[in-house]
Amino acid sequence: MGSTRDRRRRGFTLIELLVVIMILAILAAIIVPRVVSRTSDAKLAKAQSDMAGLRSALDQFRVDCDRYPSQEEGLAALREAPQGSTGWKGPYITKELPMDPWNHDYLYAQPGAAGPDSYAIKSLGPDGVESDDDISEGDK
Repeated sequence: MGSTRDRRRRGFTLIELLVVIMILAILAAIIVPRVVSRTSDAKLAKAQSDMAGLRSALDQFRVDCDRYPSQEEGLAALREAPQGSTGWKGPYITKELPMDPWNHDYLYAQPGAAGPDSYAIKSLGPDGVESDDDISEGDK
């Protein structure tokens, strides 16, 4: 007689399961955007930090060589002496050239928009193509 009642009480009802699933969905909707936002903030901070390190290395290259690396020499000139370069006292970066947080190369332009004695460093951002999400240190 009590066995029918025991059988019904052993598991969760469909309503109870749906309530639990709804609670989990609401929690996920609150937590996931915050985690994703923090991840993209961290990647942006890493890109800015990398570019600051590259700027410092480029400025030291300029002090030693009296010029910035040419467009053709690129950022590789910070690791290996460019052919025919005088005054090079590098390497100015001890590790490999950094990749941006989205696994793309940083772009180097010389001269930059500010004139013949300037340069620009840029990351193409998450999508890897030139668009509004690019990160640039501007011209120096």
